[in-house]
Amino acid sequence: MKVAIFPGCIAATEQYACELSTREVLRELGVEVVEVPGFSCCGWPLQNVGTVGWVYLAARNMALAAEKGVPLITLCNVCNRMFYEAKFLLTTNSELREKISSLLKEEGRGPLDGVEILHPLELFHDRIGVEEIKKRIKKPLKGLKLAAHTGCQAIRPRKLRSIDDPEYPKKLPSLIEALGAQSPHYPEALDCCGAYLFYTRKDASLTLAGEKVEAVQNWGFDGLVTVCSSGHRMLDGRQDAAATTIGKALNLPVVYYTQLLGLAMGLAPEKLGLQLNRSPVKNLLEKIG
Repeated sequence: MKVAIFPGCIAATEQYACELSTREVLRELGVEVVEVPGFSCCGWPLQNVGTVGWVYLAARNMALAAEKGVPLITLCNVCNRMFYEAKFLLTTNSELREKISSLLKEEGRGPLDGVEILHPLELFHDRIGVEEIKKRIKKPLKGLKLAAHTGCQAIRPRKLRSIDDPEYPKKLPSLIEALGAQSPHYPEALDCCGAYLFYTRKDASLTLAGEKVEAVQNWGFDGLVTVCSSGHRMLDGRQDAAATTIGKALNLPVVYYTQLLGLAMGLAPEKLGLQLNRSPVKNLLEKIG
């Protein structure tokens, strides 16, 4: 199997462990990563500026991947949604489609169609498969209870795509349990990480992140597992700021699923970028042994 990785701006400039751990586990699973030079912003920052601008950026990235003929894996839930939203508009708005096609032709890009967008949950759960992952485990994570954070942008709006059940997502818990850990449902599983509000309502954003981490902590989980660089940055990288905002002590390890999978496959923590996490992942590593 071959795939291309669209890191998005957060993984490419800050959340290096996200792409690092993804590449390491894909290599171990025998999935070849095809490099695609020339990727740009997914278009999200321009969404409130003008439709042509952001759809052009999303369509250009999809055209670059289409030229390689491989599925495009997104490391950020927002990027994933933007690509699906652009695809929807290009399918339903002929005037916009003609405009974007014309712009892409000016730089010799195309076609507009043909690229398959995959979320990491679709890649690991639906394509590689839970049973195949179980076969690759060398160090089962027995005795750990880990909370799953799928992230709202991955499962909403439901009309765009159906990565998982938008009311009761099951794929990430299933993938965690494939590693030998427990991942029971918890009431705050669908609660927002706060990322979308960070640039306009910072206190509200950090309050959402802090309350989410606090809830997971109070339910007695050993850690929180993410699949999105944007959400991970809130729950891991900004955990201290969130604790200050809500006035509570937060001390919860937060890891990417790819980091957890890599550990269970016997990879060294440094190869998975765990030294780059800001939350107390050493507490989790000590339990894994």
